Amino acid sequence: MYMMGWGVARDYTQAVAWYRKAAEQGGDTAQYNLGMMYMMGWGVSRDDAQAVAWYRKAAEQRNAFAQFSLGVMYNDGKGVERDHAQAVAWFRKAAEHGYAPAQRKLGLMYANGRGVARDDEQAVAWFRKAAEQGYADAQFGLGAMYEDGRGVARDDAQAVAWYRKAADQGDAGAQSNLGLMYIMGRGVTQDDAQAVAWFRKAAEQGGVGGQNNLARCYETGEGVARDDAQAVAWYRKAAEQGSTEAQEALRRMEASGRGK
Repeated sequence: MYMMGWGVARDYTQAVAWYRKAAEQGGDTAQYNLGMMYMMGWGVSRDDAQAVAWYRKAAEQRNAFAQFSLGVMYNDGKGVERDHAQAVAWFRKAAEHGYAPAQRKLGLMYANGRGVARDDEQAVAWFRKAAEQGYADAQFGLGAMYEDGRGVARDDAQAVAWYRKAADQGDAGAQSNLGLMYIMGRGVTQDDAQAVAWFRKAAEQGGVGGQNNLARCYETGEGVARDDAQAVAWYRKAAEQGSTEAQEALRRMEASGRGK
């Protein structure tokens, strides 16, 4: 209640104090929450090592949230030496409890061969478990596997279907990829206007891919009236996020006299 500010003024210091009392008595939820407070620096000085210590206590009690969080710490090398194999082990424990974020992370580890031998079929299987729970990141990942034909027969219609599920939940990457499927007419009837609509959704929430794709549509006049000023504006947003593609596009437009 103190952490959320429910029925009392929000007070992270008080939240930490009460979580600690419960955590020291072995409460796994309190141990996990105390670890989170240390990781975020809420009500206590940020301390990744302390976060790891409390996550571990809860994880060893089969708390799926803590198992996942401990896997993240191993994956990122925060509070502990980076160890992808350990990350996979903890992600697997949480994934086997049905925790969708862990299932998706385990799928990524298999897809990228990090901490485990690359296995696209296993990646698809874990993405699917999370995707079928409605987890947008996993729906996006499953769509990409169908689009690329990795671990499953290439199927543009299935790729579109999974991208759409994630896009409808606001996933910027899926919105951008769904736009590309419309541009190319893969798995869906070719429709530049629909492509622009999806690119815009991604771009307006800061998705670099969506910003680049929307800018390109304005530059070329695909699905929208050609507008160099709008193209420059969207390329600039992507460039400011470090996109080398956008930076090159801005140089190209300036060199051609269209970047003013």
